[in-house]
Amino acid sequence: MKALKTWPAQDRQHITGVFTDIDDTLTTDGAITPDALQALGDLKAAGLHVIPITGRPVGWSEPFALRWPVDAIVAENGAVALLASQIGRQPLTGGREQLSKLYQQDAPTRLANYARMQQVARRVMQDVPGAVLSEDSPGRETDIAIDHSEFVHLPPAQIAQAVQIMQSEGMNATVSSIHINGWFGAHNKLEGARWIVRELFGRDLDAEMGRWVYVGDSTNDQLMFEAFAHSVGVANIRRFEAELSHKPRYITEGERGAGFAEVAAALLAARGPG
Repeated sequence: MKALKTWPAQDRQHITGVFTDIDDTLTTDGAITPDALQALGDLKAAGLHVIPITGRPVGWSEPFALRWPVDAIVAENGAVALLASQIGRQPLTGGREQLSKLYQQDAPTRLANYARMQQVARRVMQDVPGAVLSEDSPGRETDIAIDHSEFVHLPPAQIAQAVQIMQSEGMNATVSSIHINGWFGAHNKLEGARWIVRELFGRDLDAEMGRWVYVGDSTNDQLMFEAFAHSVGVANIRRFEAELSHKPRYITEGERGAGFAEVAAALLAARGPG
């Protein structure tokens, strides 16, 4: 991982969109910091697309999709997106505005998968000492999450055991900085990014991958770090460095929201005044 300051200006000049993780990338101690929120606004004001993509549930993401200056939020590791109602299909009333949800899976598939996932969740909690569902689980529609570092602590052996159980049941499983997520289906953060670019802009992300940057902080960001030529880890990714098979190309000096603000400043500096 190279220092962010070594990211060539000529590469930064061509960036037109930012994908970012949320927990411990935009947020610090569970809340977005003023500098990170300002960075989102500055990027949008400069004409860049900004799309957070997270393992958090869609219910948890709704207030942020309403208040943050972003194009959309892709939640539950690529399964569902919250975006402007004129593009979406299922209006949700919230605050003064309206959100819409888009799904990668149809309703019958989601319903069947939901029942199967609850069975797996019960098995994990029965077989893994100390395992409990994440506190945001009531807002989840397409995955399950076991808390390992948000409100409870699971040792590495128990985290690995939970992952193994999910995978043995045919689920995808990934570990974020706070949760172990499991789901049925082919979606993931990268497929979610490809999908939302098609849905929002009618474009092929793979054809313009060099014009996007991904910012993350954990092992569940590895697929994105591998796919994006322009990838950045905020400094707290050092916590997971030994576990990363695919590392971000660059790393910030600051952790969490401060690190994201560094990325935004670097992008805006390369664009110059106006």
